[in-house]
Amino acid sequence: MGKIDDLIANNAAYASSFELGALEPAPTLRVAVVACMDARLDPAKALGLNEGDAHVMRNAGGSITEDMLRSLAVSQWMLGTEEVVLVHHTGCGMEGLPEQAAAQRVQGESGTPLPFSLGAFDSAEDDLREGLRKVRDCPYLRSHQVRGFMYEVETGRVREVQA
Repeated sequence: MGKIDDLIANNAAYASSFELGALEPAPTLRVAVVACMDARLDPAKALGLNEGDAHVMRNAGGSITEDMLRSLAVSQWMLGTEEVVLVHHTGCGMEGLPEQAAAQRVQGESGTPLPFSLGAFDSAEDDLREGLRKVRDCPYLRSHQVRGFMYEVETGRVREVQA
């Protein structure tokens, strides 16, 4: 059995005692969280969230991309979120990633050039500040209430970063 088969078996156990089928799609806390996809960071656990509490959206670096702004627009306009939490973390693989060399590697091994930027950055804190600015300045978001935090993978704590 492969790893995916193990995950499907885990789901069968999860589903056998599932009791959350009546949850509404709109998050009860009216909060959207944007975080990095790093496996060391579980935004729900780190922030004490349960199913149904918040929209949790993730990508490489936790960066505010056009697609993340699209998801935030849907979250706010269609599902009522009013606040945004951005979470970057220490030791992020996107920090200092040699963008051009990484893109060339993907192209070389896949045979296909990337139609997008990987989104590498020099400083996770600076990228977080840029994300705060993008959310605050986005004309098609309903709410611009946003705060940013660095999750410390070494301690599990979050600390606020000001824009």
